[in-house]
Amino acid sequence: GITFRIQISVKEVLDTDVVLKLLFHLPVNYPSTLPDISVSSDQLTRTQCMDVKDKLLEQAKKHLPEPMVHDLILWIQQHLKYVIKQSATVCNENTLSKATSTEDGIWMLLLHLDHMRAKAKYVKTVEKWASDLRLTGRLMFMGKIILILLQGDRSNIKEYLILQKTSKVDVDSSGKKCKEKMISVLCEAKVQSQHKRFQTFEVKEYSTLDGLQREFETAGLTTLFSEFVPPLLK
Repeated sequence: GITFRIQISVKEVLDTDVVLKLLFHLPVNYPSTLPDISVSSDQLTRTQCMDVKDKLLEQAKKHLPEPMVHDLILWIQQHLKYVIKQSATVCNENTLSKATSTEDGIWMLLLHLDHMRAKAKYVKTVEKWASDLRLTGRLMFMGKIILILLQGDRSNIKEYLILQKTSKVDVDSSGKKCKEKMISVLCEAKVQSQHKRFQTFEVKEYSTLDGLQREFETAGLTTLFSEFVPPLLK
């Protein structure tokens, strides 16, 4: 089969242009069988991209066994705002029940990164993942130490870890995009009653170890700091 990528811009959605990147893989027996479709966009969440993909596959089934890619592109250009609106509605309906069912099961994750070569892009990517997965916490820089502390639903934390390990988030020494291979999971545990919940996800830089320590102490995570951070200085 063949694989090709198409990028389209859809106007008048949420008062902004949405750029959709569509990847079609046409198997050898296409159009008798459905194409594989991947959807990505910097303006949409992962959930919205999945909803767009599902709707495209629904439409594709209606076109079997005729060639359909052109029709699918036209369809999503006309219907994207409805797909997004529907997605947001479903999300809002689920928020209350999900919050109730997972409040007792909030987890935290502490990661150590060895370095960031493309820092600005890397930071922006981490912020987007945290936002998409409704995770709060801190991305912390102190000297050469880089830590990511996350809190949220355990399944979302698991998904974040998969993204962190499988996505091309940085560049190597020659400037090519590469996956994060120098990452350590220092701690993954359930948030206890003495721990303070972070309300937002923030990027912070500290000039001293004391400043970094105070961040942990404010969140009731003094033990976490003393157990995992000082060894990183050795």
